[in-house]
Order: sequence, then structure tokens, then C-alpha cells
Amino acid sequence: MANKLKLGIPKGSLQDATIALFERAGWRIFANGRSYFPTVDDPEIECMLVRAQEMARYVEHGALDAGLTGNDWVQENETDVEYVTSLTYSKQSRQKVRWVLAVPEDSPFHRPEDLAGKIIATELVEFTKRYFASRKIPVKVEFSWGATEVKPPTLADAIVEVTETGSSLRANRLRIIETLMESETQLIANKAAFADAWKRQKIENISLMLNAAIAAQGRVGLMMNAPKGRLDAIVAELPALNSPTISHLSDPAWVALNTIIDETVVREVIPKLKAAGATGIVEYPLSKVVV
Repeated sequence: MANKLKLGIPKGSLQDATIALFERAGWRIFANGRSYFPTVDDPEIECMLVRAQEMARYVEHGALDAGLTGNDWVQENETDVEYVTSLTYSKQSRQKVRWVLAVPEDSPFHRPEDLAGKIIATELVEFTKRYFASRKIPVKVEFSWGATEVKPPTLADAIVEVTETGSSLRANRLRIIETLMESETQLIANKAAFADAWKRQKIENISLMLNAAIAAQGRVGLMMNAPKGRLDAIVAELPALNSPTISHLSDPAWVALNTIIDETVVREVIPKLKAAGATGIVEYPLSKVVV
């Protein structure tokens, strides 16, 4: 029987971003209709769509060999899994998300201690209970099925909610009084699966390529020719990922440079390179950067 890796893809808000990331990494995943079993153009991978909140449990129990979920849900479920790599991407941005304690703008609460005896609504129930217990603050933590931001002050005194930008909290007239946790997507693995040589290599290959795709986002390659007499001045204008690659040309008075820079600074860097003496400047897109 051919080797197979059972891989969990997070269903819900991260699904589209995850499938797009895999495509940039080299795997095309097709999630059609209501099926929970997407197809993938790799005969060695078998995919399943699983809610991020449940992913770590299925990976821990071995129903899945590996999966992608936030470290927030790994901590919420207190699961014993192998952390393979962090993948800093989300549905809106490439930033970590935060689980924050928030209260109405006009409430008298300014510190977690002010909420003693109060009701906290959240989806992250067990972690929130442990957080307040560790600070010896007695609160009642209630599970929120959704629309958590609208619950204070009528249905709860405060909430613990996930946010990327804070815009939804501000729109609902809430203010943050504490950050409980930062979270980002993790590639996690079942410990027995990770001990298997073939599965471990497959998981590590996926990790390598996903990270390469993330590293390429927002970056471009630049190549150019430079007279040796102006080389130092030209290199000084390059905010390089690493030192630029310098190659000899047939004309001994010239060299070729190749480097990677952030796309946001290209419009400022190219004119400076030209002024410093570079010629034949070419910008090209990147699909993967292995660092």
C-alpha cells in the first residue's frame, strides 16, 4: 500500500487563505461543494476539512497525521502534539492575531481584577478560565456561540475575543484592557506520525515549501549590471534580504548583482541604484524564497 499523509485543512475563516498558501507552495487543493474531503494534486496526501477549533484533538488522537490550526486552539484543548513550524498568515493579513479582554467603552472596568465576580463571554473558555484562575480572580466564564462583541453589557460584563486589527471591537464600542495571548497558525503533527521516517520527511517538506511561499510574499527579485568602480555605492543602496549575489561578466570592468528586497521599497530603490551607476535593472516576481 502506498504511503499516505492524512492532512487537516482548517475549515472556515482560514480555509481560503490556507488553500491559496498551499497553491503558492506547489500543491493545488480543490474544495468542492459540501464535501469535507478536498482533492489534492499529490497522491501521497489525503486532505480533510476540519474546524480549527477541533484540529488539534484529531491530530493528537491520530485521526490526522498533521494539520494546520492556531496555537490558541492547541492551548485551549491542552493537546499533546508536535509543533512543526509557525506559519504567520491569517484571513486578513500576515500578522499574528490576539485574544483580548474587552469591555464596553463606558464601563468602570480597567483591569482584569476589576472583573471579579463578573461574567466573561468567549469561545476560548478553558484557556480563559485558566488565565483568571492563575491570577486568582473569580469570574464566571460562559461559552459564546458567536456575535460575542454584542454581548456586553447586557449578556456579559466583558468578553475574550480574537482580533487582528481591533476594528470590529471599536465598531461595537468596546475597548481592550488586556491581551491574553498572541496566536498564529501552526503546522502540527501527531507524535507517532512524526516519529515515522516517511511521514516526518513528508511533513517537513510541506513545512519547508509553505514557509518558502510565505517568505516570498511582498518581496521581489532585482538583478542589474554594475561597473566595478561603482560597486560599493550601488550595494549601499540595496536593503537586501542577504548580501547580494555578485557574478563576473565577460567584460572584466563589470559585474552582475542579484538580490531580494521588499516590494514596498522598489520604487525608491531603483532610482537610487540608477543614480549610483547600475544599468540593466530588472525586477522579477518571486513565488518561493527558501531561507
